[in-house]
Amino acid sequence: MKTFALALALSAAASASLAGGIEPVMDPVVVETAASSANDNWAGITLTLLLLAAALD
Repeated sequence: MKTFALALALSAAASASLAGGIEPVMDPVVVETAASSANDNWAGITLTLLLLAAALD
């Protein structure tokens, strides 16, 4: 079960990070604003909690 939870969390992280593809960075301010959006923060917190739960299981 621990391996499955870890695989699921890593899979979700990979698909979330690769979903937008690779785009050239034109303006660092825009990138910083996008990186600090509320949705990204919740995804990071959720993935961290999943990994922690898998490690403690």
